[in-house]
This record gives sequence, C-alpha cells and structure tokens, in this order.
Amino acid sequence: MIDIQELVGRYVAVWNEPDPGLRREAVAGLWAKDGVQRLQPPQEIRDAAGALGLTAVLEARGHRELEVRVTRSYEEFVAPGAFRFRSRGGAGRVGDMVTFAWEMVPADGGETAGAGLEVLVLDEDGRILTDHQFIEA
Repeated sequence: MIDIQELVGRYVAVWNEPDPGLRREAVAGLWAKDGVQRLQPPQEIRDAAGALGLTAVLEARGHRELEVRVTRSYEEFVAPGAFRFRSRGGAGRVGDMVTFAWEMVPADGGETAGAGLEVLVLDEDGRILTDHQFIEA
C-alpha cells in the first residue's frame, strides 16, 4: 500500500532538489523506467497547434527525459533562489490514480506565482506510469 502523502512529498521535493545525483535517484524512484509526463502546454502553443488543425501536448518519456524536464524546471525557477514548489494538500487516490494540487511560491514568501494539478497513474510498485500535468494560468 502506497502512502500518497509520502508520494506527493517526494514528487514535490524532486522539483526543488539542488543535487543532480539525488535528483536523478529521485526521478528513478518516482517514475517507472518508461514513465511519462504529459504537460498541457501554454495557451499560445495550443492556439498555434489549433490553427494547424493539431492538438499540442508536451511529453517527457523515460528516466533520461524526465530528469532533463525536472532539471530544466529546477534551473529556471528554483536555482536562482526565486521560487519553491510545494503541495497544496488534498491529495486523493482511487485505485491506481492519484491527484494533487501544487503551487510555486516565492522563496522569500508572498503570493502564489503559479499552480497546477497532477493526475498520476501508478504501476503495481507504486511508481508513476503516467503523469498528466495541468498548469493553471
């Protein structure tokens, strides 16, 4: 039985992890080897895709791509000292699916700068098979 609060804690922590080796280990511990994160792109990307008759979905698949995804986010938002990610609480689970909300807050306090919803599908070992990320505008 997976403790979803512990899972959510580890998930949020990986996005704040400064050590590349620990971040790599955390990615391998959270996601299945062929796990995937699908991200709802910003509206301007969806609009551009729609103008071409396409649907835009951004995706990172496998530990290597997921590590790059997490590292890029860390380098852009956390490493400069501007922001931290944290859970908003309220995680829920039905079968192999887990949902929770998160937010990006200024490192020195203040108003939420960004937020989103995660919908995770877990494998039998409790690792993430699919991670659907919806970023709030």
